[in-house]
Amino acid sequence: MKGVQIMQNRVFVINKHGKALMPCKPRKARILLRDGKAKVLKKEPFTIQLLYGSAGYKQDISIGIDSGQRHIGLAVTSQDKVLFQGEVELRQDVKKLIDTRRIYRRSRRNRKTRYRKARFLNRIASKKDNWLPPSVASKVNHNINWIKRLLSVLPKADLHIEVGKFDMQKMKNPEINGEGYQQGDLYGYQTVKQFVLARDNYTCQACKKKGGKLKIHHIIYRSLGGTNTVDNLITVCSKCHTTKNHQTGILAKWCKDKKKVNKSYKGATFMNILRRRLFLAFPQVKFQYGAWTTLQRANLDLTKSHYNDAVAISGIRKIKAKPTSIMMFKQFRKKKRSLHEATARKGRKTPNITSKRNAKNTKYAKGFWLNDYVKIKDSNKKGYISGFMSKGTNVRLRDIFGEYVSNSDKSYTSTKNISLINHSNNWQKQVITEKQYVME
Repeated sequence: MKGVQIMQNRVFVINKHGKALMPCKPRKARILLRDGKAKVLKKEPFTIQLLYGSAGYKQDISIGIDSGQRHIGLAVTSQDKVLFQGEVELRQDVKKLIDTRRIYRRSRRNRKTRYRKARFLNRIASKKDNWLPPSVASKVNHNINWIKRLLSVLPKADLHIEVGKFDMQKMKNPEINGEGYQQGDLYGYQTVKQFVLARDNYTCQACKKKGGKLKIHHIIYRSLGGTNTVDNLITVCSKCHTTKNHQTGILAKWCKDKKKVNKSYKGATFMNILRRRLFLAFPQVKFQYGAWTTLQRANLDLTKSHYNDAVAISGIRKIKAKPTSIMMFKQFRKKKRSLHEATARKGRKTPNITSKRNAKNTKYAKGFWLNDYVKIKDSNKKGYISGFMSKGTNVRLRDIFGEYVSNSDKSYTSTKNISLINHSNNWQKQVITEKQYVME
């Protein structure tokens, strides 16, 4: 952007009595911390608390939030300056982990209680009002919690949130109206199988032949997280529905390529849920939709990105100063809490009574904790400890994008060659430049 002053992301400040003040420059924060006039209060986002009395001069501040299913765009603006811009990457592995837990439980109960009926419809939590599946609830809660984090460290900020509203019936059929909204995909069919066969014209979608014995196949295998929805079901004949095709043939290729029968509307469904939850959590804030954000971003001459969307959403009219760096946040799953492992014991050379279980999760070794932010000695390379090897002698380091960080061709580094920068809880953060940023 031409004519825009380059600056750094500001540091959030809390006064001695816990009240939010205007964000300050990183240099000012370093001086206060060095002189013992402030202490670190939070790391995500980085916040300091003053140890001396200060009322502080306050200006009008706006927060822009680009809410989403995979990423949250964050921006703080004041008058014609962008004080802070960042992006949060949300977890996408919750459903997979819950599926794994369910498989382990089912397997264990089959061994331990072979005559007992399966019990899966006795969960009290799922019967409560406003219940959400854990994978959806995780993302919704993170959207709400990150908004609250910014509100807690800024003085009387105006909150602007972009939400999405989708008519999925209209997306499937643009000509739908009236009673059509009451007639879903399976209207007029007795079973899902009957619908899938009719949709595929009773034709094998692999060899394109009619007749013969037809089967309903899961495109993405159930073992890999595939669902029973009609979008994941397809018609194949018994000659094509073979073990070989499942392993290396056309069925395996469909699974790998995630073949689309119909367009998925998972994202649209989530955004509809999120919109209602944000309305309830923040009833007094200003909401807007994507079309208005696109227009604002074009007027500000900003490129398309989650953090730039958040800047446009904040309501800023003109930009005179803006950071060239982006603060990236990502959650790290630090604790492996499963009580059972599929391969629990080391071999079968010793009796069960004396055999030892595999270590599930090494949290600490050689003075370092899991997810510590460290630096490789004699180098500028930095990364987070993602795992320990050889009883803690070596560690694997990764950056926030999941890439290995090492001084050699090996993916691991000796603990003798690293030094601690700071401990981290279950969040990772990294400052990147706009040139390094890749929108997903």
